[in-house]
Amino acid sequence: MNLVDAVRKWANLAPNKTVVVDSTTDQRITFADLLDRVIRLSNGFASLGLVKGDRVAILSTNSIEYFEIYYACAMSGLIAQPINWRLSAEEITRIIEDGEPSVFICQKEFLELQHEVRATVTSNITYLEYGPETDESYETLVTQASAIDLYQDIGNADPVLILYTGGTTGLSKGALHTHHSLYMGMLNQTVAERVVPSDVYMLTGQMFHIPVALAMNYIAHGCPCVLMNFDAKLALELIQNEKVSAFLGITTMLNWMMAVEGFETYDISSLRNIQYGGGPMPETVVKAALEAFPCTIIQGYGQTEGMTMTFLSQEDHQHAINGERAERLNACGREGFVTRIRVVDTDGVDVPKDSSSYGEIVVSSEANMVGYWRKPELTATIMKDGWMWTGDIATWDEDGYVFIVDRSKDMIISGGENIYSTQVESAIHKHSGVLECAVFGIPDDEWGESVKAVVVMKPGETATESEIIEVAKAHLASYQKPKSVDFVDSLPKAPTGKILKRELRDPYWNRQERKV
Repeated sequence: MNLVDAVRKWANLAPNKTVVVDSTTDQRITFADLLDRVIRLSNGFASLGLVKGDRVAILSTNSIEYFEIYYACAMSGLIAQPINWRLSAEEITRIIEDGEPSVFICQKEFLELQHEVRATVTSNITYLEYGPETDESYETLVTQASAIDLYQDIGNADPVLILYTGGTTGLSKGALHTHHSLYMGMLNQTVAERVVPSDVYMLTGQMFHIPVALAMNYIAHGCPCVLMNFDAKLALELIQNEKVSAFLGITTMLNWMMAVEGFETYDISSLRNIQYGGGPMPETVVKAALEAFPCTIIQGYGQTEGMTMTFLSQEDHQHAINGERAERLNACGREGFVTRIRVVDTDGVDVPKDSSSYGEIVVSSEANMVGYWRKPELTATIMKDGWMWTGDIATWDEDGYVFIVDRSKDMIISGGENIYSTQVESAIHKHSGVLECAVFGIPDDEWGESVKAVVVMKPGETATESEIIEVAKAHLASYQKPKSVDFVDSLPKAPTGKILKRELRDPYWNRQERKV
């Protein structure tokens, strides 16, 4: 199975049906036209000398071209390497040097950022641009290439996508997915979301993240996908005008949408199902969403490495609202259709299903990545005997509902973005007066979590909160910087010398459950 097979199928069954709506450019494309451009781009890549296994980097917001690149890579046996455009030039350079792409495709909005990267990368890369006020090299490649579909024997175990995550060492690492792992993840979503042929999907997240696979799943069912770069009012307008029936939203998005002036005047009756995830969702927000949106709601818990792994179903939400097992609104659900979940101790033995014994979530699924790109040692530390160790600490109940209680990797999820504490700590240490620091997430009504830093200065050194934030900001993407900074004389430590972040973090969470 090749990801592009779905486009071929629907180009034959419904050639004139719209497959993608780009709300930013007000462009639409049919299945037949998408397939034509994907074939041409695939042949264009071949004309540049690309061969199976080569990487293609993309720096862009959501766009029709993004889908073209993904599907052309799938068709050609190439590996798409999408890049988070919120990252600094320094981090993007590290990603480029790690993936060593043969082609770097950039949207016009990020040409300046691309030029910064280009000035430091030494490898031989072909740079393509698209959009107004560019050299139109991408469009030239597509339009001048052959339209003959070569039907290459590619799919299943062939790698097709590297998705970069923040690393606990401060460096990004790429989760490598194959056609098969993505299809299995899509199958999980099909069952959980109960996809129907009449659906219209709205992609609210960015296409450099794993939610793009959710959008591709709807396309595989012949359903249109509406692209946006999130704005709450625009989201409501698109639901109304495009008759959107499903989307994935994080806490922040749903809160912003419900807060839009005149929310009740929008016709959102087309909605069938909303999936939420990507960070803590307070129970009050879940209940408010169930009251505000005329549809079912599910929760999905996942990782870039394993896609969505557990689901809190539509019925679970309804039962909880009706007072039946209401505590399960604090759970991230049960294992998905193609996923096996266990909660185990450090020896890999299942902890009791008593809602109080802690263990690490491990996952067995054909939707799991095949490993981290060019990091076999790191892969071996989390992929053991067919199980992927997530680093997430949880309990589970007698029916297999999983309740996340902490993240062993100290990851912070703010506004749906993964932020790793060691990256922020490394940036803070750029300040010459910092002796040591600890970074962790604290509750934030708008973003789910916000970044908190606690800093110890060297003897005789001083700094202000704004100075620490500015130093961090200079070395990080804007969303990764601390929102607040405290200064202390010392940090709590274990006998081993390890900083006890739990002692710093717990007071902020005592009155609120921390869950995904």
